[in-house]
Amino acid sequence: MYYFLSMLALTDLGLSTTTLPTMLSVFWFHARDIPFNACLVQMYFIHVFSIIESAVLLAMAFDRFVAIREPLHYATILTHGVITGIGLAIAGRALALVFPASFLLKRLQYHAVNILSYPFCLHQDLIKTTVSSRRVSSIYGLMVVICSMGLDSVLLLLSYLLILSTVLSIASKAERVKALNTCISHICAVLTFYTPMIGLSMIRRYGQNASPIIHVLMANVYLLVPPLMNPIVYSVKTKQIRDRILKKFKKQKV
Repeated sequence: MYYFLSMLALTDLGLSTTTLPTMLSVFWFHARDIPFNACLVQMYFIHVFSIIESAVLLAMAFDRFVAIREPLHYATILTHGVITGIGLAIAGRALALVFPASFLLKRLQYHAVNILSYPFCLHQDLIKTTVSSRRVSSIYGLMVVICSMGLDSVLLLLSYLLILSTVLSIASKAERVKALNTCISHICAVLTFYTPMIGLSMIRRYGQNASPIIHVLMANVYLLVPPLMNPIVYSVKTKQIRDRILKKFKKQKV
């Protein structure tokens, strides 16, 4: 479990590190210009880390399923080699899926000056500024979403149906509650990640007449709230992490 938590923490740090430079330059220094190549690089890493986070949440659901379904064989199923393979597959899929999208955007033609909707670069925002045909890029972007977050969300739902089926088969009510309690932190992390993403998609699709502030707010929530909330949720719900944090504070007081 802690290996997957480490992956989630590194992903959140990567996402924050990718987005914060341009956001702070806009809000602190009113630097509203960004070179096209720098924008492409930022867009690439934002989408890479978003896809990685979605996959890590799926891997954590599998981890919870194994822990509840096969508690005695947990260490033999999720070995160091298996976890390393899962981590490499997660990173490789994200890097491979997003790279062609950046390449396709690079080949398109743009106005000399383009206005973006957010204080960072997203594929769906960049593609609106093109003056040439964007059909191929749009189709590929949709396929990336379906093959990554769309597939992950379906498998997440399936994982929790299997977890629920396993929990309901446990005879003791106390054991059922205990088993479900181990999933609360993960459920909160999933909701924190997917709810803003769905909200941003709905606003972009049906909120054309909404204030630009709403669009910017939803985009900022989508990228900044998960890295903020995940450490809080897991620190509160995971006893070992909570104890280590309290121990650090006690040392400082002494």
